[in-house]
Amino acid sequence: MTRAETGQVTGTKDKDYNVIWFVEACLSNALRLETYIQDAERDGDSELANFFRRAQGESRKGAEQGKEMLVRRLGKN
Repeated sequence: MTRAETGQVTGTKDKDYNVIWFVEACLSNALRLETYIQDAERDGDSELANFFRRAQGESRKGAEQGKEMLVRRLGKN
C-alpha cells in the first residue's frame, strides 16, 4: 500500500503544492500555446489562431489567480 505524500518528503503541504503545480501548468500551457498560435498564423488559419489566443488568455488568467492565492495562503504560514 502506497502512502500519499503529505509534506513529510517535500516539506510542502499537498494543498500548497497543488496550487504551485496549477500555476506552473498554466504558465507552461501559455508558453506552449504561443507556438500553436504561430503555427496557425503561418498556415493562415486565423480562426484557429484566435482560438488558441483565447485559450492562452485563460491560462494566463488561471496563473494569475493561482499566484494571488499562493500569496494569500503562503503569507499565513
